[in-house]
Amino acid sequence: MTAERFQRLDEMVAELFREGSPISTDVEPALANSVYQTSSDEPAFEAGLVETAGDGGNAATMAEQPESALAGLDLDTAIRLRWALRDIKAKRTKFSPVSPDDLTTLVQMGLVEISDEVPALTHEGDRALGGT
Repeated sequence: MTAERFQRLDEMVAELFREGSPISTDVEPALANSVYQTSSDEPAFEAGLVETAGDGGNAATMAEQPESALAGLDLDTAIRLRWALRDIKAKRTKFSPVSPDDLTTLVQMGLVEISDEVPALTHEGDRALGGT
């Protein structure tokens, strides 16, 4: 950058911070009852009242949702099996074949069934991916 451009840039920055600038330099005090603050006496939320926006009040609470079928597995295995479920659901197994061991595990878990040598998700397999 040339010296003229630096000087012009300095002038522009100085103009922003002059009185009457559209950028406020005043610091506003934090609100006492901010939605981001909770007192130590009150819980952050009440159990049973957690809802998803736009669901019409029909969302299940965390306690009501069933535990994922992949929850008891170590992280690497759970991720690998979840990707295998996604590949099966999207019918990508010809391009991205699922390992025979993973396929056996998914069948034993009841998440996948084999029909005409083609894997397909069961209802439980679809639920494990967040489907209905």
